Amino acid sequence: MDLTETQQAILAMIAERIEGEGVPPSQTEIARAFGFKGVRAAQYHLEALEQAGAIRRVPGQARGIRLVTPAAAPTPAANDEALRADDVLRLPVLGRVAAGLPIGADIGSEDFVVLDRVFFSPAPDYLLKVQGDSMIDEGIFDGDLIGVHRTRDARSGQIVVARIDEEITVKLLKVGKDRIRLLPRNPDYAPIEVLPDQDFAIEGLYCGLLRPNR
Repeated sequence: MDLTETQQAILAMIAERIEGEGVPPSQTEIARAFGFKGVRAAQYHLEALEQAGAIRRVPGQARGIRLVTPAAAPTPAANDEALRADDVLRLPVLGRVAAGLPIGADIGSEDFVVLDRVFFSPAPDYLLKVQGDSMIDEGIFDGDLIGVHRTRDARSGQIVVARIDEEITVKLLKVGKDRIRLLPRNPDYAPIEVLPDQDFAIEGLYCGLLRPNR
């Protein structure tokens, strides 16, 4: 399904806002930015983007817009010459990450996925496979491949990949005056409070996902 210029611009706005602020725009903000008379026009274009597979919308959330693209098949190394274009990413699938309780990272996979960089913001450095359902209210499901931008810096309210005592998990980061918590986005799971004696580090920022064909 081909996108109109307006839909491409809306997609770019969503990516820019996620990169700059860590959250997507609301439908009201999209309508205001593009001069629509009401949110219905914004809803129409978001529906078109979802049908095209460019985004996923999470029901019941005012800012429930997630960037999504179908995963491509692994590409042989013989095609490396074709993968050097500026608009293409060749990302290694390094292991798995828990959307539930933390689990050990299974690093060392030789799998790669090739995709268009427009679907991520910022550009990821690698992919991790999600195991568990603690982030389903953010549109992150068991079996998804999440893009991770490698960084040690993150703001409270961003979704991060974090290491706790050599185990890896993806959660919503909340930084308080005297404590750090990693929050699930599923009411069936309890928050993880980082204890002072634990080895804790931010491994990267969540910057989008791929949903393999099932």
